[in-house]
Amino acid sequence: MKKETSTSRRTFIKTAALAGFGASLFGRSSALAAPAGDIRSKAGDISATRPRPAGQKPVHALTTAPLEKVRVGVIGVGGRGRSLLRDLLAIDFVEVTALCDIRQELVDRSLKSAQTARGISPKTYAGSENAWEKLVAQDDIDVVYIATPWEWHVPMAVKAMEQGKHAFVEVAAAVTIDECWRLVDTSERTQRHCAILENCCYGENELFVLNMAREGVFGELNHAECAYIHDLRSMLFKLGTEGDWRREYHKTIDGNLYPTHGLGPVCQYMDIGRGDQMKFLVSVSSPERGLSKWLREKKPNSGRHAGERYVCGDMNTSIIKTELGRTIMLQHDVISPRPYSRINALSGTEATFFGYPPQLAIDSPARYGLSAKSSHKWISPDDLVKMRERFTHPLWDRLKERAKASGHGGMDYVMSYRLLDCIRKGITPDMTVYDAALWSCIIELSAKSVETGSMPVAVPDFTRGDWKKIKSIPIATV
Repeated sequence: MKKETSTSRRTFIKTAALAGFGASLFGRSSALAAPAGDIRSKAGDISATRPRPAGQKPVHALTTAPLEKVRVGVIGVGGRGRSLLRDLLAIDFVEVTALCDIRQELVDRSLKSAQTARGISPKTYAGSENAWEKLVAQDDIDVVYIATPWEWHVPMAVKAMEQGKHAFVEVAAAVTIDECWRLVDTSERTQRHCAILENCCYGENELFVLNMAREGVFGELNHAECAYIHDLRSMLFKLGTEGDWRREYHKTIDGNLYPTHGLGPVCQYMDIGRGDQMKFLVSVSSPERGLSKWLREKKPNSGRHAGERYVCGDMNTSIIKTELGRTIMLQHDVISPRPYSRINALSGTEATFFGYPPQLAIDSPARYGLSAKSSHKWISPDDLVKMRERFTHPLWDRLKERAKASGHGGMDYVMSYRLLDCIRKGITPDMTVYDAALWSCIIELSAKSVETGSMPVAVPDFTRGDWKKIKSIPIATV
């Protein structure tokens, strides 16, 4: 985070009042107070691994009492929250018992959806920026879904866990390293799960690659590439949407603002946090050009944003080195005119996969009965179909029909079903608070590297050494 933006940093929370509970995720784009604090961690060394406070216990293998029904409350029923609610109402073992948004009309709309879909009338909370506190205190809730602007993720998740609920938090789970540690410490202290709602870990291709990695198709893994590349210029200036608050971060942080969509899946492929761990990263940013150009030429919203200044480079590229010596390339670009991509690449001693479009090269194609002769070309579409038939993830195979009406190609439904099924069974979710913290901490770490001339920045170990003994996530069925 560059020194010349220190004034912006100090005033960020005030300007992010546009976010407040903001926009399509949690209400209106009017001036509402946001949680106090700066966008940078207060700790002197953000890379330091902090000791586990006395009385806290790890949660990487936390089990809880099985439940016949999982009772869910949802905070934020605008754009993203409304989509999540639709999936929750389609899961037979889930009971939606509470809904909250600062805007009464959004709560009313969601209540009507619940009544139509399931004949139920969850308790509702609206009209106040503190209404969510009543929801997390409600007795008949096991899991709180948090689909609000980033500034509210940590306060809401912490309060939910302190009230005895599991917190399921939209991406990114936190913005600063301090916030990441707060999530970890609260989860360990309360012995409640804090799972990041990273839907991309449950996409068809991501689960396919995960299954192939587990089955040894790639051999020894050594490199991955991932990204969030999505032209959001128009959305960032669309009033009444998440653009009202999300654009504010482009004024204050020069780094990777949205790391988890690409990073989450490859971390699961490579068992990051489960036998390997991030060691350090180096991050570089291109100049900021595209958002300023859009503002200057389009004059969105009749020029009301004139004078805004942005610091986030159009393209940020980070290279992550792991304790086992493996590498991950991670990119962020929501400004350039180019097609959507998360790259989703994985390379090992026996095979390489690249997404967008899906492509696979195998060192010994004959081993799988394929027509390809060598790894010098991607296998044919027909051969890729054969590999899918052999290595489709069982979770996707069993849920794909139910997921057809869900968002993002079905991954949203599969995610909620799987995570809530873990709570129902009393087992540890695939994504724990350590994943939420690790994947989210890239925001501040990347900015720190850019600020220091792209010097390496160590990654804190949120597991406090437990990554050496934490087991791989299982190949889940239902």
